[in-house]
Amino acid sequence: MNQTDADNIKGKNLEGPGETQEEKRVREIERSIIKKFRKTVWRRFTKALNDYELVKDGDRIAVCISGGKDSMLMAKLFQELARHGKKNFEVVFLVMNPGYNERNYRLILENAKLLNIPITVFESDIFNIVASEESSPCYLCARMRRGHLYSKAKELGCNKIALGHHYDDVIETILMGMLYGAQVQTMMPKLHSTNFEGMELIRPMYLIREEDIIHWADYNQLHFIRCACRFTERVAAAPEEDKGSKRAEVKELIRQLASRDPVIEFNIFKSVENVNLNTVIAYKKDGVKHHFLETYDQAGR
Repeated sequence: MNQTDADNIKGKNLEGPGETQEEKRVREIERSIIKKFRKTVWRRFTKALNDYELVKDGDRIAVCISGGKDSMLMAKLFQELARHGKKNFEVVFLVMNPGYNERNYRLILENAKLLNIPITVFESDIFNIVASEESSPCYLCARMRRGHLYSKAKELGCNKIALGHHYDDVIETILMGMLYGAQVQTMMPKLHSTNFEGMELIRPMYLIREEDIIHWADYNQLHFIRCACRFTERVAAAPEEDKGSKRAEVKELIRQLASRDPVIEFNIFKSVENVNLNTVIAYKKDGVKHHFLETYDQAGR
């Protein structure tokens, strides 16, 4: 199925005795966001929008859907925001097919229809390009996917792309940077694009826990694709001892620490909001490294 076939996959959302089973189900899924998951999902979504000023009047946002649970829920949250919010903004629900196998691609299209999400699909050959990459295929794939999404979003008149990274992605990134990158940094809630002028990246799921996303999907009996690239498929077929990844290791480490003290996850998240520059050896600002010795003698006078 090409873009023309997949554009504007829509359903109806009508209430009343004449509604179909499909219409009733999507209405119940939408209601669950506002009712059952109001505190854990909806309020955290709107809090992130407000705290980080992610959506402004006049925005046209490409809500990027990979087909997984996070981005599909994000799409539904934006639909609810349009119904209940006061922001004057537009959205395009953008799906890139980087080379999914037919089963995964079909599942994305079926879920979009089920959830009444009018998607726009475009094709790329990213999976073919990174298939031979041995050292860091996930990093290369992520960078290429983001570039393609920026390009298509700009072509469609958007000024922002929205990605479905959640709270757990953030704390895992912080700890991975320290343990494997020898740096203190975080996954930012929004960024200006360096390669696409006038474009921004926003992360509206920033404050939502992954377990609550899973709970929403399970409660509504929804099934989504996981990371569906060829590298992941190869890993799934590999022996058990070869299936690890640095992110998976860090996720498990955080789980173990949190089982002893649940505040640890919150503390990791807040640590990058409480950086005291008076007590760090060095830091970078706009690519320039600054060392504490530059001002040390001045402070002692």
